Amino acid sequence: MNKEAKTDGRKAVVIGGSIGGLTTAALLRREGWDVEVFERSPSDLSGRGGGLVLQGDMLRALHQADIGWHGTPGVTTVDRIFLDQDDNVIRRLHMPQTQTSWNALYGVLWDAQPAVHAGLALTVYEQRSDMVIAQLTDGREVRADLLVGADGARSKVRRQMFPDLLPRYAGYVAWRGLIPETELPEALRDRLDHTFVFQEGERHMFLTYPVPGTDGATGFGQRRWNWVWYRPVAAGAMLHAILTDRDGQRHEASLPPGAMTRETAHGLRAEAGSILAPSLRALVEATAQPFVQAIVDLQAPVLRDGRVLLLGDAAAVIRPHTASGTGKAAADAMALAHALREGYSDSRLGAWERVRLAAARELGQWGVELGAGIMGSRSHTNP
Repeated sequence: MNKEAKTDGRKAVVIGGSIGGLTTAALLRREGWDVEVFERSPSDLSGRGGGLVLQGDMLRALHQADIGWHGTPGVTTVDRIFLDQDDNVIRRLHMPQTQTSWNALYGVLWDAQPAVHAGLALTVYEQRSDMVIAQLTDGREVRADLLVGADGARSKVRRQMFPDLLPRYAGYVAWRGLIPETELPEALRDRLDHTFVFQEGERHMFLTYPVPGTDGATGFGQRRWNWVWYRPVAAGAMLHAILTDRDGQRHEASLPPGAMTRETAHGLRAEAGSILAPSLRALVEATAQPFVQAIVDLQAPVLRDGRVLLLGDAAAVIRPHTASGTGKAAADAMALAHALREGYSDSRLGAWERVRLAAARELGQWGVELGAGIMGSRSHTNP
């Protein structure tokens, strides 16, 4: 893709330089818009995510934006297998699909950007009849035809639209880990190869699958294994303890790799030893830096305030069991680019909002139902 795409005078400001924001920027540039992206983190976000299922909407968005993937986009598994606590395969389903890593997808999108203004966040936006003005933390003002809030679950854009709307904790967390395949016993690698593995039980579900290595390699022995374990954690002191890092700082919703206290990591491994199948227990025990995220729900009542839009997690936080977080952001962005193909249009943006709001509500409800199934021990097959 030519990073310096030709523009025709239409300007958009994207707040948030993660996957949703970068996808939106790439698609709007492809339609002739001049786009500036502002990301509050002072450095790029590589290394912050785990594995993910590569959805069709994201692949279509990359194609539409003329962004090529470097090498193989992911690792393909053929079967889903379900283990009992004694490591027996109790069910096998033929379900081919491709998994990648958040880091790999982010890297592809990042490389396609002309520039991202790092270390700059929105303080406030204001609107006039013919423009929106974004005021940033360094004091500058940026004027544009459109402002897109793609700044995640704790969106500053959404907070201005709905000051009292915050993510709601769902009562459980996702323990997570990524481990290089070379650090696993060869027998375990052979056993899990080509499979997407589950263990379900009373108020918990564990899943694991292979993703590309840190350098994007997808060959046997060069990959990493991503695992996720959903477990209930009571709100209050217990959750606060889990989300407190090694320096004593409490985080709102997640801890990145390397931040978990030794006490929390020890408790995680002890619980794995008493509940998980030996193959899955080995993954947890071999993970040097597990991390954790609290599962939350959020749905904005509308996605638009004049020339200001919400997209991706800023618009709705969908539970990860649907495997649709990045896919939903990509679908939001593709629909927006299509709506703005002929320029800014109030009626087209209204139609975009109605369709994408309905899609978010449907996905959100599905995620809640899947989560209830996990915490209520009903059997299902969705990640």
